[in-house]
Amino acid sequence: MLIREATAEDWPAIWPFFQTIVAAGETFTYPVDLDQDQGRDWWLPALPSRTVVAVDDSGAVLGTAKMNRNHQGNGSHVASASYMVDPAHSGRGVGRALCAYTVDWAREQGYRAMQFNAVVETNVHAVKLYESLGFEVIGTLPEGFRHPEDGYVGLHIMHLRL
Repeated sequence: MLIREATAEDWPAIWPFFQTIVAAGETFTYPVDLDQDQGRDWWLPALPSRTVVAVDDSGAVLGTAKMNRNHQGNGSHVASASYMVDPAHSGRGVGRALCAYTVDWAREQGYRAMQFNAVVETNVHAVKLYESLGFEVIGTLPEGFRHPEDGYVGLHIMHLRL
């Protein structure tokens, strides 16, 4: 697997699984009805944010990560990231590779920490992955997320000191 900078040409490969994940409404706080242009604008932001893709030997996109400042101004020393793995490629270490890549990127860029603002507590695979890479749940917003099957569930704030 290779992780490389995403380009506009990658969007047609990202969009199908991006749309499926967002429309399911189970893990992201994005509007579930984002259209393709809105999704592209949200996922492929301008610098200094950065988006990467994980590709296999054939060049097929397996997953993607978006990295950005968590805050502006005097809080701009804290990074954040979001991840999407094509469900057809889940369980193959793509998410772990993308998360580790973003942590390394944040360190190289001089960020002091990474913070995820809204990790849905029922997304147990993501929570377990982040914890295995050193992130801690530092707080939970009770009933901060309306899950389509589980109702109102908490949103974790997760933090990693770099």
